[in-house]
Amino acid sequence: MARYDLPPTKSSLFAVKEQLTIAREGFELLEQKREILVMELMRMVEEVKLLERDMEKRITTAYGSLRQMIVRMGRETAEEVSNGIQFAYATREKHGKLMGIPMPTLDMDMPRLELKYSFMSSTSACDATTIEFFELVKLIARMAEIRTTVWRLAKEVRKTQRRVNALEKIVIPDVVDTKKFIEGVLEEREREVFFVQKILKARLLGDRV
Repeated sequence: MARYDLPPTKSSLFAVKEQLTIAREGFELLEQKREILVMELMRMVEEVKLLERDMEKRITTAYGSLRQMIVRMGRETAEEVSNGIQFAYATREKHGKLMGIPMPTLDMDMPRLELKYSFMSSTSACDATTIEFFELVKLIARMAEIRTTVWRLAKEVRKTQRRVNALEKIVIPDVVDTKKFIEGVLEEREREVFFVQKILKARLLGDRV
């Protein structure tokens, strides 16, 4: 692995040890963050699956009600009644956070369900169809919100994973190599100093080297 270009001094060794401690703590925190994000992502993916199942059921019942309505009322009457049904939907941005990460999504404010047609020109099949499609719209709105959050979470997981990999495979090994290099140089210097001191001491005592 590569190492940082630092002078092999005690101050450099101290700085490298500090950097290694920070890098390892950062790695642990990012690992925890990644695990929490992945768990939340998996939970929301499961929610998407449940919503998809509910939507399939609701689509089946909604279009079944629509077919019944057309059979009972006739296509022209059903179309005329349908054209008179309008609901005002409002969307707003919802600001959420997960572990300090902004998770803005679009939230749909559902209007109150009202039957907006004459009882004389409609049947119970018309009521059932209106209710079924109204509930289907709710599920679609929820699905859009969940899918947006899932997309943002997946993006954040990828970003966190890249940082984890960089620390684990590049930063920490490089700092460790730098630390080992500086420690090796300092140890060699200490041995040289010890050897020189031993020679000087021997000379002072009159010993031959």
